[in-house]
Amino acid sequence: MKSEFFQSVFSGSVTVCKSMTLLLLAALVVVQSANAQTRFMQLRGQITSPAFEGWWPNEDGSFKLFFGYMNTNWEQHFDIDIGSENYFTEVDPRELDDLSLDKFDFASADMGQPTHFYPRRNPFLFTVDVPADFGEKELVWTLKTQGQTNRAYGTLKPDYRIDPQVISTEVGGNFGSLSDSLRTNIPPELRVEGESFRTVRVGEPLSLAVRASDPDNLPARRNRPRGGGGVDQLYRPPSSIVAMSGPGLRFSWTVYRGPESKTTFKPSQFKTYTDTRMYANSPWSPPFQIPEPPEDGRWTAEVVFDEPGEYVLRGIASDGSLFTYQNINVTVTR
Repeated sequence: MKSEFFQSVFSGSVTVCKSMTLLLLAALVVVQSANAQTRFMQLRGQITSPAFEGWWPNEDGSFKLFFGYMNTNWEQHFDIDIGSENYFTEVDPRELDDLSLDKFDFASADMGQPTHFYPRRNPFLFTVDVPADFGEKELVWTLKTQGQTNRAYGTLKPDYRIDPQVISTEVGGNFGSLSDSLRTNIPPELRVEGESFRTVRVGEPLSLAVRASDPDNLPARRNRPRGGGGVDQLYRPPSSIVAMSGPGLRFSWTVYRGPESKTTFKPSQFKTYTDTRMYANSPWSPPFQIPEPPEDGRWTAEVVFDEPGEYVLRGIASDGSLFTYQNINVTVTR
């Protein structure tokens, strides 16, 4: 009887110990998962790196170099004026491989790069044309954030040659399609109404209007498949190497130069960078559906500035695979 009692107690203790062990292991997994998410989804405090995306030939014999950037933060923006922390330099091969070297020259520093940096990946954001005799030279973009120097090296090496289909693949266009038809895709047509240089007072609404169209309707519009949804999608593993977005003409305004935090658009503009978090108001975030274009192909908005200064607004028309940009320069006074 006594042995049965002790056997029962011992068996119960083992069960309790096993249960506690499982609970501790589960708690450890939760903590490790939370730490992993913290490591891989840093909201702020991380760097921004410039990126050379590739090149293709122009019809006149010159070449077009494509640049973008990766802000490894999910929420932190940066404002970096053209200067010793945000500049271009044309050099001989490998001349600026040493990141401690500084070759800032104001005369050549500005190649149309942004000074406002949104979070996450912003690919194929701007282009720089170089002459037919560019040869083996390098067009180097230097960018310094969080005390760290990073560089992108624009070059005409054959491995970096791209075409419209490559761009579509890199941005997850047409839900990641690899269709050869995208090699002949034509970017949207975009026209900003009004002057390219404008002046407005702080707090005074500035009216914006553009007309955009997709001349070849390629890739054809289709909506993201509607799944069951749910919070669990926030933590689902990625289904492809790049974030995917749907096809279809769309338009949005961004702040290209100047403090974005001092601007307010009405209506709110969806994000043009790859924020993949659920309900992030980004074409790369589920369950976002590409909005239908206005019937007359004319997009209107207003923007209000809270601080005086020089701003550049960039309008971006996209078919989901290729992009067309137009800028408006705005002087904001008191």
